[in-house]
Formats: sequence, structure tokens, C-alpha cells
Amino acid sequence: MIYLALLSKSYSAMASRTSKENAAAIADALHSAAIHLLRWIRKEDDRTGISPGRLSALSVLVFAGPIRLTDLARAEHVKPPTMTRIVAGSESDRLAKRKADSVDGRSVRIQATERGARLMHQGRRRRVIRRAGALSAIAPEELKVLERAAVIIERVSTTI
Repeated sequence: MIYLALLSKSYSAMASRTSKENAAAIADALHSAAIHLLRWIRKEDDRTGISPGRLSALSVLVFAGPIRLTDLARAEHVKPPTMTRIVAGSESDRLAKRKADSVDGRSVRIQATERGARLMHQGRRRRVIRRAGALSAIAPEELKVLERAAVIIERVSTTI
């Protein structure tokens, strides 16, 4: 709640700036908010016992579907040898498996197993329930602002 108050003060200060200054100030506030949210998510994800790298790769597999290892490495911003180790660990934990590519028989795709998908969906459900609990404590007007902001952030994030 203290953080929302600080954001509210920042928002008031932003109103008097030029468009370019305002965009930079908003970007700074969003960056800070994202860091705080990611820290909270990381704490929640620690409960799975799976490393952050594996969870992140698993998220891509669950929500984007089967993917080649090189594409998974690119999506996760790591080099293929690093992703090979992450996938090997995920396979040993029965979270992911390799499957022959139906288009290119020389290639394989990595996909989430049922266990991996279940783990990812359970973690997401836990995070959403906890975040919804925190959001239930704020004013309805602020919820409407956050709802609109979430849509805008999602749209803008696809252009980055």
C-alpha cells in the first residue's frame, strides 16, 4: 500500500511535465513497479523448488507450445549450451521432453510434459490468487485504473 501511495505522488508530479519527460517518468515508475512485482513472483515461485531458469523456460513451453531448442534459447536470452543444460534438468525432473519435429525430421522440439504444464498452471493460479487478495484491499477506482493499465502495458510490451 505504501508503494501505491508513492506511485500516486509520482503520478501527480508527472502531470506537469512535457510529453517526452512524462513518458520517461512513467517508464521509470513502471520499471520500478515491475521490479517489485517480479521480486514478489520470485518469492512465490521459490515454493516450487524449481530453479528460476527452468521455470522461465517451462513457461515458454507451456504457453507457446513445442519449440526448437535454439528458439527457446533465443526466447530466454541465453546461449544454446545453457538452454541444453536447462532442458536436460527439466527432462530429468519430468517437466519437459523432446519430440521429433513433424516438419523437419532432423530436428527436435522441446515440449512441456503434463507434469510440467500442471506445475506451471498451479504456480500461476497461486500467484493470481495471492495478487487478487492484495488487490481486493484497494479502492474500486484504483482497480479500474489498474485494469486499464494492464491492457495498455500488455499492448506496449509486445512492441518492445
